[in-house]
Amino acid sequence: MARAYVCPGQGAQAIGMGKALADEFSEARAVFEEVDDALGENFSALIWEGDIETLTLTANAQPALMATSLAAYKALESRGFGLSTEDYVAGHSLGEYSALAMAEALSIADAARLLRARGQAMQEAVPVGVGAMVALLGLDFETVQGVAQRAAGDAVCAAANDNDPAQVVVSGHKAAVERAIELAKDAGAKRAVLLPVSAPFHCSLMAPAADVMREKLASVEIKKPQVPVIANVRAEPVDDPEIIRSLLIEQVTGSVRWRESVMWMSENNVSDVWEVGAGKALIGMVRRIDRALSCANFATPADIEKLESNT
Repeated sequence: MARAYVCPGQGAQAIGMGKALADEFSEARAVFEEVDDALGENFSALIWEGDIETLTLTANAQPALMATSLAAYKALESRGFGLSTEDYVAGHSLGEYSALAMAEALSIADAARLLRARGQAMQEAVPVGVGAMVALLGLDFETVQGVAQRAAGDAVCAAANDNDPAQVVVSGHKAAVERAIELAKDAGAKRAVLLPVSAPFHCSLMAPAADVMREKLASVEIKKPQVPVIANVRAEPVDDPEIIRSLLIEQVTGSVRWRESVMWMSENNVSDVWEVGAGKALIGMVRRIDRALSCANFATPADIEKLESNT
């Protein structure tokens, strides 16, 4: 049976993440040092000792979460729990870059620089306050798609993240998203949770950011990954470097098809899903999609020690 290593997206960030891994594992520490060098700053200090408001800025959160995921993976790998040929990798939004670095399709340094550029471009694509994102709980993706279409009018409103059977995120112009909340409640949504993000990700308002990433990705080497990556916008594995390059551009404005990605895993011999990096959001989603999948998260040395003791 295969294993899928999955990497979290924005929202999982926390001050101090990865510090214990860097203290315990030289392989993890080397990841943070490589990211510091790539960004030309003491970025680790922000992650471990900074303030959460600065870390949460999109241009910081994205490379920081990638660094933490790769540090956790390198620690796992050093103890004999690295990728094998039948495995897969996947990531939620920015986590796809983490997954590609894990599978050695991207270098860690290139992933850090790309995510810094991606975060800046996504932030600059829409002025603060113009857009919004909301998680709608209790409705399926098709229902939310209909709600978003009715709410849009002349504005942008789209189903951005298909996270699990009862959680879909809508993104777009703030007024249209607010209309979607009311329509969703009428359609039977249990809750609507406005997300603390500074821009409306994964909708057509991000087109300027997609243009930036097209330019940035054109000059970066992408190798064939050691194992296939289950791509957000296709919800199926890919391993061709040029297809990966085009999908990373498409991903900026496209929907994150996480529910379908996990369904693909469960239908194709994946038995274990390991969330590598900060938080436990993804394995929570995985459990709601298919309870038959065995889930674990690896964010600290204690998580790895527990794995070793049970193996």
